[in-house]
Amino acid sequence: MKFLFLRAGYPDRYSRNFTTAPSVMPPLGILYLGAALENEGHSVEVLDYYMENMTHEKLKNKITSSDVVGMTVCTSDLDSSINVSKTVKDIDSDIPLIIGGPHCIFVKEKSLEDMPYADFSVSGEGERVIVDFTKYLQEKKDINDINGFYYRHNGSIKSGKPMQIICNLDELPFPAKHLVDKYDYGNYPFGFKLKKKNTSLMTSRGCPNQCRFCTRYNIIIKEWGFRQRSADNILQEFEQMDKKYGSVNIVDDNFLANKKRAKKIFDGLIEMDKNLEIVIHGARVDSADEELYKKMKKAGVKSIFYGIESGNQEILDFYKKNITLDQIRKAVTLSNKMNFITVGNFILGAPIENKQQIEKTIDFACSLPLDIAGFGPLVYHMGSELWNEAVKENKISKDTNVALPDKNNGLGNFTIQELMYYTSIAFQRFYLRPSYLLGQIYKRMSMGDYRLLLFGLRFLFLIKKVEN
Repeated sequence: MKFLFLRAGYPDRYSRNFTTAPSVMPPLGILYLGAALENEGHSVEVLDYYMENMTHEKLKNKITSSDVVGMTVCTSDLDSSINVSKTVKDIDSDIPLIIGGPHCIFVKEKSLEDMPYADFSVSGEGERVIVDFTKYLQEKKDINDINGFYYRHNGSIKSGKPMQIICNLDELPFPAKHLVDKYDYGNYPFGFKLKKKNTSLMTSRGCPNQCRFCTRYNIIIKEWGFRQRSADNILQEFEQMDKKYGSVNIVDDNFLANKKRAKKIFDGLIEMDKNLEIVIHGARVDSADEELYKKMKKAGVKSIFYGIESGNQEILDFYKKNITLDQIRKAVTLSNKMNFITVGNFILGAPIENKQQIEKTIDFACSLPLDIAGFGPLVYHMGSELWNEAVKENKISKDTNVALPDKNNGLGNFTIQELMYYTSIAFQRFYLRPSYLLGQIYKRMSMGDYRLLLFGLRFLFLIKKVEN
């Protein structure tokens, strides 16, 4: 059978978010499904709306040559996913359309209500489910025996067996990276680029921490825990990466949680001498360790992203971050010492936060030797502890996917306009400091890497344009 997988989305939505733009990284979940299907002898193709201007004629040609269409659905791209799924059914009303992804995990059977043109939905990890689904289509398996599966039947939504969690991640095939070789991932907005060609790697699923703002599957799935691939298995995937890859994004929620495993991974990478640029997207400051960071540097780590969130200990405690301001300073200082491109993300507008605390967070960000700082208002995401509490207190509806901490709804101490103003002020105060500008010029010149300088000039131009 031939599967066509789609990642729907509106690229312009991420034009200002240089840390999470989907154009930076391939759709790893789809590539895992692709590998599972290919191992069973099926054919797979991927179309990524974030990477090309999809014409109706091209989509039609791909659909008419496929047996099944699959889509990954994120809540943030729900409207785009609905539009694309309607187009799919307009082209071929009979082709099976199966959806999965984060939205389907959080809302389960409701995902088929939210996506009225889809026929089937997977709630949970899909590598085994997608194989069982092909057996159903080939009349080799009863649909009611598929785990974590929802489907339409006579105007209602039915379900198969309960969801199953994959405990041993080493059993999974490596993602089928070749399916997106036609795309040029790794281009951050504003011009900053990683070494070509860029790919992604996942070494664990879940997170051992319980930050209140984070959408965690284990809130709604009791069996969903923090699971890690072995260091040997991860190194095997690195070994299989051929020389066409120049950079790798490690996209775990908390990659450095197990420092013993991390050291083994980096020791293996040093021995391989792959000459890769590695970006760690999920790191906590309490994992900072000089021995580990030296190994990371030698192995090719280029950049590290920290979720710092606040410059106020009371706000960090409210979020259940379980970190201290001293740990933040230590981690960022050590990262800067290693000449990593150090990224810190900050959240403004906790429901207990006042103006003085927002000012303190901005001052704290400016005191750290960060190369890039991201600021944004708190978001009540479906599935987070804060979202669940707001629903119980009738401040937001259970059908609300995301909400900002608007004081008009009792979710915070500021209006949305005030939060946007403070966010803009935070960017200006951080990036327009003479000490920051001079420090960045010196650091990039000493490293012989001028890509971030080009990025910075474009970003500063945008800030000044918004300011005016």
